[in-house]
Amino acid sequence: MGAQIAAHVANAGVPVLLLDIDAKTAREGLNRARRLKPDPFFTADTAALIETGGFDTHLARLSSCDWIVEAVVERLDVKRDLLARVDAHRAAGATISSNTSGIPLAAIAEGRSDNFRRCWVGAHFFNPPRYLKLLEIIPTAETNSAVVARLGDFADHFLGKGVVVARDTPNFIANRIGLYGLMRIFDVLASGRYTIEEIDAITGPALGRPKSATFRTVDITGVDIVGHVADNLVERLADETERRAFEVPALVRDMIARGWLGEKSGQGFYKRDRKPDGSSEIFTLDPASMTYRERQSPKLPELEAARSITNVGERVRALFAGRGRVGEFLRETLAPTLLYTTVVAPSIASSIDDVDHAMQWGFGWELGPFETCDAIGFPEGHGRFREHPLPPAGPELQILRTARETSRIVRANAAASLVDLGDGVLAVDLHSKMNVIGADVVQMLQAGVEEAERNFAALLVGTEAANFSAGANLMLLLLEAEEGNWDEIDLMVRTFQQTTASLRYAQVPVMVCPAGLALGGGCELALHAARVQAAAETYIGLVEVGVGLIPAGGGTTAMLARATEHLTPEQQRNLINVVKPVFETMALGKVSTSGPDARRLGYLSEADGITMNRDRLMADAKRTALALAADGYHPPARWTNIRVGGDDVRAALTIGIHLAWRAGQATDHDAVIARALAGILAGGALPHATTVDETYLLDLEREAFLRLCGEAKTRDRIRYTLKTGKTLRN
Repeated sequence: MGAQIAAHVANAGVPVLLLDIDAKTAREGLNRARRLKPDPFFTADTAALIETGGFDTHLARLSSCDWIVEAVVERLDVKRDLLARVDAHRAAGATISSNTSGIPLAAIAEGRSDNFRRCWVGAHFFNPPRYLKLLEIIPTAETNSAVVARLGDFADHFLGKGVVVARDTPNFIANRIGLYGLMRIFDVLASGRYTIEEIDAITGPALGRPKSATFRTVDITGVDIVGHVADNLVERLADETERRAFEVPALVRDMIARGWLGEKSGQGFYKRDRKPDGSSEIFTLDPASMTYRERQSPKLPELEAARSITNVGERVRALFAGRGRVGEFLRETLAPTLLYTTVVAPSIASSIDDVDHAMQWGFGWELGPFETCDAIGFPEGHGRFREHPLPPAGPELQILRTARETSRIVRANAAASLVDLGDGVLAVDLHSKMNVIGADVVQMLQAGVEEAERNFAALLVGTEAANFSAGANLMLLLLEAEEGNWDEIDLMVRTFQQTTASLRYAQVPVMVCPAGLALGGGCELALHAARVQAAAETYIGLVEVGVGLIPAGGGTTAMLARATEHLTPEQQRNLINVVKPVFETMALGKVSTSGPDARRLGYLSEADGITMNRDRLMADAKRTALALAADGYHPPARWTNIRVGGDDVRAALTIGIHLAWRAGQATDHDAVIARALAGILAGGALPHATTVDETYLLDLEREAFLRLCGEAKTRDRIRYTLKTGKTLRN
């Protein structure tokens, strides 16, 4: 955990000193972190910001550190002993924190100097630190308020964390409430009335919770970790009744004794068995017999009926009130959890806002406990917090939502809206399912440029949905291709090319703000922005080859133009060395693993910005857009002299394609697509190197796209992806 925290601080560009018992152990810990999946680092190079050392030789180096994070074993004596040694070397004003998940902070700091205790605070990261947004900051009665404010600000802006301030109580906010709810689910499981699969079906996306639901989450976390956290609460809580509510169930004790700890031991509530053909099959634990059986599909009509309810609050209310087994389960588990939350909230948090955010950011709940109370009309509601309404969100947080809620919508259709963000900035707010790019989105993008040029200083394109865009509307494309409506497809592609060009050549700065998935056409929007402001967790890529196509919304043209824009004479003579990486990025459908990784792949430029805290993305973009406008923004010159290599580059790329095909690394249709892409990047049927303009390359893009749409194997790929969400290698 310490190495992963170090990795994420390094992701923010901050140098880190990682210490362990000795330098060798610290290096091994860092190397283990580098092998983890999902990767704790934004890029492989980020690890260079971390220096390793040992407590035995490097403690004196702490005198130059601004923030010291203790993340050693959860034993009070070990922590106290180490921090006594740390106190002798730390700078007087340095913040020092513990990542403890439950040991009282005041107890850890006993015996330390006055200055230490004023700078001492809990900073509880959730695992994995890069991906889970929650950071619980826990001050003691002696902690200087400026330390809390400074650490919270750094965690918010630089680490991208959602910060809640918790009281110094056992297991703080999220684990206290989350574990109570889990224990109530264990109670129902022990009754034998519900299977593990049924409970996971109820407690996953149907409630606005992660797909891993209950038991898959426990397997990922570790059955032993659940037991440890529960034991900690039983040991530290004062009330006997409350302690009994957290007693570890016999089933969990038995699983820990057997070593069935979840994913790390290969079996927990679920077990994956490999078949002789290399595939795998998942089995489920039968708690009654303590054996594994084949998975059963849950049959819960209430869940099926609720699928059509898109609003999560309305769906939870309907399920909770249902007369069937789902409603019965929720009234036995969710109801007591909500009641418990209303009772303990004042003692563990300062506001209902912090309680809701802790569960949303730490456990992935769409609705926090108090929001759930409101949704289902839970009578106890806000309890002792009733007189303290939720404070308004900060002025820089989720500004799209704020603008919508204050009725600043200029124009809208089913897929997108034009929203006035104030200060002369207009936004195209994408809000369709996965923000697939179809006619409605294109219409609003075009309208956004026109409206911004008339009445605004800048235009942003973004969303507060989980994903920026999954790409083009493949269903519509497939229908047109199946009918042989080539003129319609040609018009669709021309219109999208014109739309991306309008973003690039608008008279006001257009900033595209990707976060989450930004694939295919979504990536092409970013490639044509005056500037991109990307969330750190942006997974961007031109992935059209996966559905048998090539990027034709100006993406291929933009990637080549950007790569060849400032070539040295040596690079012009060896153009294949410049073009080949561009070809491989698109031919392999490479997707960035982060915003910084998108720079490495050429999807983002060095001038583009990256925002660590997703909630601040649009505000950061707005600030940059206004600065560009104030500097007297002028659109870039059109790409009129794009360097292409002609037959030499085409031949070199084609040889590589043939060798990959011969080696079994590319299928027949992969080779067809790759040759089409190579033809565009070479500049078409040109006998020698020369320069061409963007219109010429856009025509090549469109022609290749149409040809590939006519291929039966391309249509098979599109059909397969629409059906399964996966890629067909045919």
